Amino acid sequence: MPSVNPDDWRRPGPTARQRRTDVWTGLAVAAVALLNLVIVRSAGFADSERAAPLAEQICWVLAITLPLTVRRRHPDVVAVVIAAAFIGAQARGSQEQQVTIGVLFASIYTLGAWGRNRGRSRLLRLVIIGAMFAWLAAVFVIFGGDSVAPAVKASAAFNTFVVNAAFFAFCYLMGDAVWRGVRHGYELEEQTAELLAAHAAAAERAVLGERVRIARELHDVVAHHVSVMGIQASACRRAMDKDPARARTALTAVEEGARTAVEELRRMLGALRASGAPEAGSPAGIDRLPEIAERAEEAGLAVRYAVYGDPVPLPESLSQAAYRIVQEAVTNTLKHAHASTVDVRVRYLSGQIELDVTDDGRGGPADGGGLGVIGMRERVAVHDGTLEHGPQPNGGYRVRARIPYPAKAAA
Repeated sequence: MPSVNPDDWRRPGPTARQRRTDVWTGLAVAAVALLNLVIVRSAGFADSERAAPLAEQICWVLAITLPLTVRRRHPDVVAVVIAAAFIGAQARGSQEQQVTIGVLFASIYTLGAWGRNRGRSRLLRLVIIGAMFAWLAAVFVIFGGDSVAPAVKASAAFNTFVVNAAFFAFCYLMGDAVWRGVRHGYELEEQTAELLAAHAAAAERAVLGERVRIARELHDVVAHHVSVMGIQASACRRAMDKDPARARTALTAVEEGARTAVEELRRMLGALRASGAPEAGSPAGIDRLPEIAERAEEAGLAVRYAVYGDPVPLPESLSQAAYRIVQEAVTNTLKHAHASTVDVRVRYLSGQIELDVTDDGRGGPADGGGLGVIGMRERVAVHDGTLEHGPQPNGGYRVRARIPYPAKAAA
C-alpha cells in the first residue's frame, strides 16, 4: 500500500471516552489552578500594585484552563484561546502562573498531536510561540525595572528565553512525534487489513482450485462407470434371448456400476466443475505412492515407506484422494520443513485407511493455515474423513488422515 501523504491524512477525532476524559481533566486543572491562586494570594507571593482584583484573576484562570475540556475536539481554537487568555492575564497582573503556563504548553502539544490540518497546525503553533517570545521581550523592556543592573537583567532575560525555548521546542516536537506515531499505526492497520484480505482471497482461490481438481477426478471416475454400464447394457440386450445367463451377469455388472456411480456422484455435491478437458495421463492412485517416495529420495530426503494391514481395492476417487494427500504432505516437507527424513505409512484399518506422514524438520504453526493444508482438508472432507496436522513435541511435523472406505471393499 502506498504511504499516506502526511498533509492529506486526517487523524480521526477523539472517542467518546477521550472526550469525557478531557472534560474531567479540564475541570480538575481549573480547580487546581484556582486553589493555587488562593494560596499565592494568601501567602503574599508576587504581590504588587499591578495585581488585578481577585474576581478578575479568577476569570482569567478559568479562561485559560476551561478550554482544556474540549482540547482534542477543537485543538486549534483551544490553543489560540489559551494563548490569548494567557497573555491577557499576564498583562493584567494575574498572580497564578505555575498551572497556567503548563496549560499553555499542553495546548501547543495537543495542537501538534491532534490538529486536523497539518499546515494550519504548524502555522498556529509557530505564531503562538512567536507571540509568547514577543511578549517576554515586551515584559523585560516595559517591566524590567531601571534599578536592576544591566548585566543582571541580561542574564535573567537570557535564562528565561533559553528555558522557555526548551519547553516550547519540546511541546512542538512531541506533538509532531505523537501525530506521526498515530499515522504510522493507521498505515500498519491498513496494510494488515489488505494482507488479511489478500490471504483470505488466496485461501478461497486455493479451495476453489482444489474443488475443481476433485470434481475433475470424480467426473473421470463416474464417466468410466457410466461407460461400462452402457457397454454391459448393450451386451445384455444382445444376449437376452440367446444366452440368459450371460445377460444376467451383464445386468449384475450394470447394477454394481450404477451403485458405484451414484456413490461417486454423491461426493461431488458441493464441488465445482470447471470447463476444459481433464488432465492427461493415467489417474494417480494409492498404488503410485512409492513414486512419491522415490522422488523425495531423489530430492535428498531419507524416506521410510511402509504399508500395514491387508490392502483392499479402494474406489477410484478415494484412491486418488489418498495419493494427493500424501503428495501434498511430502511436498510441504520438501519446501518448508528443512527436514532430513520423512516417514510415510499407509495403514489399512477396519473400515478405514490411514495415511501418516511425519518428518524431522523444524515443524510449523499449529493452525496450519497454508494452502496445501486447505487442499488436504477439502479432499478428506469430500470422503467424510478426518485430518490431523501440527508440530510434534520432539520436533518435526505430522500429517495424519483417516478416511473410511465402503464395506464391500473390505469384503
